[in-house]
Amino acid sequence: MSIRSRFRAPLQARRRAVVKTACYRLVMVLVSVAVAFLVVGDVSQALSIGLATNVVKTATYYGYERVWDRIAWGV
Repeated sequence: MSIRSRFRAPLQARRRAVVKTACYRLVMVLVSVAVAFLVVGDVSQALSIGLATNVVKTATYYGYERVWDRIAWGV
């Protein structure tokens, strides 16, 4: 079986994946900032921590989602 035959066309449009990612990450930013605030006790530091970690996580999630959307295994 070739590599090409293991992949299929995406089920969702790229725009939908971007919107899903943005909404999910917004929720996760709020969670991260809240947890960081509980740990450090400073709003400014908590925002910095929450935003920095979520920029990296957003890109990672988007890529992960796009890869899995093309894999036919288990679908």
